[in-house]
Amino acid sequence: MLIAQMSDLHVTAPGTAPTTAYDTNARLAAAVAHLNAMAPRPDVVLITGDLVNGPKPGEYEALSALLEPLAIPFRVLAGNHDDRVGLRRTFAGTGWMPMEGSFIHYAVDEFPVRILMLDSVIPGTAVGGLCADRLSWLAERLAEQPERPTVLALHHPPFDTGLAFLDTLRCLEGAEDLGRLVRSRPNVRAVLCGHTHRQTAVSWNGTHGYVAPSVAYQIALDLAPEPPYRWTDEPSALALHLFTQDGAVVTHLSVIGAYPGREFSRKARNS
Repeated sequence: MLIAQMSDLHVTAPGTAPTTAYDTNARLAAAVAHLNAMAPRPDVVLITGDLVNGPKPGEYEALSALLEPLAIPFRVLAGNHDDRVGLRRTFAGTGWMPMEGSFIHYAVDEFPVRILMLDSVIPGTAVGGLCADRLSWLAERLAEQPERPTVLALHHPPFDTGLAFLDTLRCLEGAEDLGRLVRSRPNVRAVLCGHTHRQTAVSWNGTHGYVAPSVAYQIALDLAPEPPYRWTDEPSALALHLFTQDGAVVTHLSVIGAYPGREFSRKARNS
């Protein structure tokens, strides 16, 4: 199975702009075209939060229009820039968006690898968390199919990334409990996150932890204890997660844009 992961789209209403100089709507349109052109195409696209930049009027309508050309099934998570009411209204007719409950989390069961979409949003703050109710929901879902290869997806990373400021905004409440739950379930092949606008991979509680880059714009890589917080002109990108027959997870970075190359001979060459 091949899963594509987009994150942190930060779509704006037409005529407005985010807090940076980047045209986030144009970058999402380019990402959709990039995905549609892939061969083979991914089985599903996970969008791990911050779909819009506000939320502000007109943003979810713009998001819906930008995602309409996507020719691959997709599923979405709420991020700290999102609004649960707006997400539910936008995706009400899909059949997979849960329309009731305090949180937007749900199981994606129609693919070879099971995906559990977990809501880590605490309204009013950029910090994430998992309360007892959310962890209980996850434990119940994991108990349903304990042998099936499974992926967890949530917006806020439950692990440190080494980006000092962003690590203060990760999933704090419930992260240790989540780690213990993941360690007890060896069928959890990966924990996929967004939020930091920076690709990061980590070995975490016996599984593959991964934070996707942003489709909108990246945050500078700086591992100093108190680095400045700044954007970069690095290209937007998405992730491709290949789940192999032997249970391995292979993650590739797919940079969005035209980067032409030249073919080379496959014949063995002397070094």
